[in-house]
Amino acid sequence: MKTVQIEQTDLQNCVSQAQQERLLVTQDGQPVALVIGVDKEQLELGQDAAFWQLIAERRSQKSLRREELQKSWLEE
Repeated sequence: MKTVQIEQTDLQNCVSQAQQERLLVTQDGQPVALVIGVDKEQLELGQDAAFWQLIAERRSQKSLRREELQKSWLEE
């Protein structure tokens, strides 16, 4: 993650850099914004009701802790 001071940048520069990596913007040494680039696929998924339904269904399913999963692999 790259850090830039707000006084030394502009919006166009922030957006451009955020396409490569997350950008932390600071003012007087304190964090004030985190700029994260997005792509077309991320935007489409974020607005897709079927995608969020799938996420909700998965979250409602029983899950295994990592230790349980590893143990089940070793028993096979």
